[in-house]
Parts: sequence; structure tokens; C-alpha cells
Amino acid sequence: MDCPEKDFNLKVVLISFKMCLTDKGEVLLDHYTASWKGLVRFLNNLGAVFSFISKDVVSKLQIMEHLRSGPQSEHYISLQSMVAYEVSNKLVDRDSRSRPRHPNSGCRTVLRLHRALHWLQLFLEGLRTSSEDARTSTLCSEAYSATLAAYHSWIVRQAVNVAFHALPPRKVFLEAMNMGSSEQAVEMLGEALPFIEQVYDISQKLYAEHSLLDLP
Repeated sequence: MDCPEKDFNLKVVLISFKMCLTDKGEVLLDHYTASWKGLVRFLNNLGAVFSFISKDVVSKLQIMEHLRSGPQSEHYISLQSMVAYEVSNKLVDRDSRSRPRHPNSGCRTVLRLHRALHWLQLFLEGLRTSSEDARTSTLCSEAYSATLAAYHSWIVRQAVNVAFHALPPRKVFLEAMNMGSSEQAVEMLGEALPFIEQVYDISQKLYAEHSLLDLP
């Protein structure tokens, strides 16, 4: 995350999500967190407007790195092994009425990353498919309303939507991906976004199967 901005290339980051998936459809957590680190660089390159997401993501990545290097690290190789371990050992807080006993569980932590990934996926897809004169602020706000807004307070939602108005025009935004022209960036998004979608869909299905999508 501390590489020079000129070396940043969003295509490399998005395609890195392909490495998250094994032939069996497992999501490897080391590659997942590495891919997210690249996305944080992308968000930070765009300025303070996305700090409300990037700061939270960084804190979640630190939790996951701690779990991956901890005494139970063998259970945190893949998303599937993590869910199986934490669910079977009752390390997941499902009841929002009681004080959480495991606020830094892997399942809860990845769920927050999972929700943020959905927002970014929808936003980038909106950039890819929208017209040249589309307002970036509108695209970002619509993606936010469909994903993260449901989990934020009214005050945060208002502040975020105001911040989105500072986003640059669509062409400038696409060129910030360091993929050449805005047309080349659109082509790249069409090639790379399916990798994020795959990771998201597999994670969503796994969490739904274990009734983990609404963890407090």
C-alpha cells in the first residue's frame, strides 16, 4: 500500500481476486486480504472521500492477519475452513441483544469486508456500463445505497453522500485506474470484474448457508 501511485494498476488488483479461488471453489484468505490491500491503495489514491471505507477495511485486514498468524492459523487458510471452525466451536456471535463475546471473529470481520466488496463491485460495474456523461457521484451513491447504507447510521449516510459530490468526472475517475484512456479502463473492467463477482457470490452463498449474513 505504500508503493508510488504511478505504479498502481487496478487491473492487477482486480485480477488478483482470481488467485483467491481454488479449483474446488474455496476462497483463500491470504489472497483475499492481499487483494483488498490493493483496493485500499486504489481508494486512497482517489482522496479522502473514501477514507470512511478504507480505514475500516484496514482495521479488518489487521484482524485477519492476526488470525492467520495466530495459534489457530490452520483453520484460517480458506473462508470455508474458517466458517466451519468458528461455527462448530461457537466463536460467532449471532445474538445482537447480548454483549458480543467474539467481536473480532473471522466470520464477522470478513462479513464487513464482504459488504464493502459488494459496494465496490456495483460501483465499478456502474462506471463500466454508464454513459460518458454519467455523474460519478450518482453512480457511487446508488451503489452505496444498495449495499453499505443499510449498516450505517443516518449521520454517516448523510456525510458519505455529501462526500461523494466531490468525486471527479467519470473520465478522470477511469483514468485514475492507470490503464490508459477511459475506453481502455472500461475494457479492463469488463475483463476483471467477473473475478470479484465470483469471489463475492461464493462468499455470499457460504454465509447464507450458515445464516451468517446478519451478524451484529
